[in-house]
Amino acid sequence: MTRLFISTLLGLLTCTLLHGQVINAIGNENLKVPQGMQPRPTTPKQPVDLWADMDTASVYYHMMDSAQVHIDRHEWEQAEQCLRRAIVSDPVNPNNALLLSNIATIQRYRGLFAQAAKNYTLSLDIAPNSVTVLLNRAALYVQMDSVRLAERDYRRVRDLDPYDTESRYSLGMLAVDRQDFKQAEDFFNEIRRINPNSGLYSEGMGMLHKANGNYARAAGFLSEVIKVRPNAKLLANRADCYLTMKRLNDAEEDIRNALAETPDDGYLYVLRAKLNKLRFNYRDMEADLQLAVQHGVDKEIVKSLLK
Repeated sequence: MTRLFISTLLGLLTCTLLHGQVINAIGNENLKVPQGMQPRPTTPKQPVDLWADMDTASVYYHMMDSAQVHIDRHEWEQAEQCLRRAIVSDPVNPNNALLLSNIATIQRYRGLFAQAAKNYTLSLDIAPNSVTVLLNRAALYVQMDSVRLAERDYRRVRDLDPYDTESRYSLGMLAVDRQDFKQAEDFFNEIRRINPNSGLYSEGMGMLHKANGNYARAAGFLSEVIKVRPNAKLLANRADCYLTMKRLNDAEEDIRNALAETPDDGYLYVLRAKLNKLRFNYRDMEADLQLAVQHGVDKEIVKSLLK
């Protein structure tokens, strides 16, 4: 049962957390005391299976099994307690790096961001070269608006792994946010050099062109990704471009498809309100604005977005 623990966490948490990753092994290179999104060398190094020699009669193993039961029931607090008891029962076990990381991921899921950051850091104290943990912590820092710290972790991953694309995408998006479009494009071009077929290049360039007002080019890049990997986020961003370009039927289709995937996303109702405004359907526009607020979008933000 213990071996199912990580895969269960992955299935339950990654659908909720942005870039939240859990891990089931720390490679040998990460266990060296000191040396921060996914190594892709030409010949990938396989992680070492640290569970292979575990004593199945130990308290450590029993606590892992108990954590699995609580995870299956979505009992996050109890699962975290079991992971902590496992660590206490064997404080020098090298697996504690991944247990701490998984505790942090559970805390992030629960909105306990400061505690999650602390435990990601403790995990990195044990396995300072763990790219996955660095990426988890960086994504958490973005959620916490600690952009400088997030950028530091992403840059560390970039330095550690010349084949990683996710860190470069995230660094590019942070550059887009501060309107440093030249630096953003440089990061996205690194992705293209590393992996010419990566959708992250086209997605990044789409978001870059949307941010600088080139909506036609943005829609083109986003369409390249949507053909292969459609999702609500990409559809929403392309719909926003289409609305600006007055391609209302195309925007309507994207909004409809995005809502079918994520009906609780308040931003999609803002987009549909924009669409209804452009079609002079003011009653439907007002109804969508109310839906946007009901789904968590601040009233003032709704007003500014509608402009």
